[in-house]
Amino acid sequence: MKKILIANRGEIALRIMKSAREMGIKTVAVYSTIDRNAPHVNFADEAVHIGENPSNQSYLIGDRIIEKALELQVDGIHPGYGFLSENDEFSKAVEKNGMIFIGPGHEAIRTMGDKLAAKEAVKKYDIPMVPGIDEAVTDVEEAKKIAKEIGFPVLIKAAAGGGGKGMRIVDSYDQIEEQMERAISEALSAFGDGSVFIEKYITSPRHIEFQILADNHGNIVHLFERECSIQRRHQKVIEEAPSCVLDAELRKKMGESATLVAKSCNYRGAGTVEFLLDSEMNYYFLEMNTRLQVEHPVTEFITGLDLVKEQIKIARGEKLSWKQNEIRFKGHSIELRVYAEDPQNNFLPNVGKLSVYQIPKGDGIRLDDGYREGMDIPIYYDPMISKLITYGKDRNEAIQLMIKAIDMYRIKGVETTLSFGKFVCQHQAFVQGNFDTHFVKTHFNPDDLKEIKDEEAGWAALLALKLHHEEKNILRTP
Repeated sequence: MKKILIANRGEIALRIMKSAREMGIKTVAVYSTIDRNAPHVNFADEAVHIGENPSNQSYLIGDRIIEKALELQVDGIHPGYGFLSENDEFSKAVEKNGMIFIGPGHEAIRTMGDKLAAKEAVKKYDIPMVPGIDEAVTDVEEAKKIAKEIGFPVLIKAAAGGGGKGMRIVDSYDQIEEQMERAISEALSAFGDGSVFIEKYITSPRHIEFQILADNHGNIVHLFERECSIQRRHQKVIEEAPSCVLDAELRKKMGESATLVAKSCNYRGAGTVEFLLDSEMNYYFLEMNTRLQVEHPVTEFITGLDLVKEQIKIARGEKLSWKQNEIRFKGHSIELRVYAEDPQNNFLPNVGKLSVYQIPKGDGIRLDDGYREGMDIPIYYDPMISKLITYGKDRNEAIQLMIKAIDMYRIKGVETTLSFGKFVCQHQAFVQGNFDTHFVKTHFNPDDLKEIKDEEAGWAALLALKLHHEEKNILRTP
């Protein structure tokens, strides 16, 4: 591959381009009208306009992106994550037009994109799954009967879902009808598919996922796990690698299950197999994400591998360079997703202009972003500004470095999740590793952030005063 098009925007487009450039591969950026001066557009070797601001008029129009790629004689297309990354028709169309889709085949995307089809595919490998039904249900009375057999609480989930959409927890028999209607409606709105299924709700789960790589020659390995239990609205905010609760034996078992999930759908490329881990350390297959994950940098830190480069190597037919027993991890890494959201107002988006944007730097600190000072956070896309990642020799060092990096990161003009990240890293439950996916509901009170913000404002005022005095002294020096 000599030239690839990145069918995405922002930090992930920029991150992919950097690895491609190091491999000597030219890059093409695509952009909507509002993104015309974005960093990923300026960094690319070539850039092409694909439509107006709403994603359904630009980044989601696969035919237009393919048309532009053909005009520019592109060899491959990398979808990043979000947008078209898990669209099997787009993957199929890319390859039909003689280009390489830097990701799995369309059959794997289709299978793993449907939760019921995914369950069916992995069933023959005897991988633990949450008790429930393996078929879609639309009849309320049938749903009530199934829920009663499984036992409350149950979870109603969209078969084509993801990101917490089309998901409802039901605690009692009389809630079934209302919650089912809501789940179906939300699933139709988000995915165009109202199919839902019912499974047992694991009350205090941890969310553990395994990074896998698979080549076109039948080789599959995992790159260990990521702990993703700190979430809001069923969506991740903080991830880390490795998990502080897995021992070597459980890690080996879960890793082997993850590679079997990949095998079940003839997977190729980078993917992530997600599990729920209950309080008794039993794990259950949840789903597979057939793309690069937002949180992939923590895996890169502990393994020393570049996952984008590995994706490109696999896509051009190369074999994996190592076997499972040759892969090691070292140290600990934590990632905070920095969203333009207000944690004091139920994490609602808080878009606007970045009037101040000063990034943290230093050993063990990595920042993947797609914005610069003075830019607007558009209302049209996901409000993530950046990913702040730290690495230390152990978990405590990574946590302390994250707190330091948050303090160094100055953003004004929008509310962000930085203060929430600092709250988590200073909370005893997180520090001690005693948490699950209900951390926010159990431990977080928006008023807790006021104290953090007041403290930060005090330090900022002292720093400004110190700088003022230093400047005065400099001016007085003859």
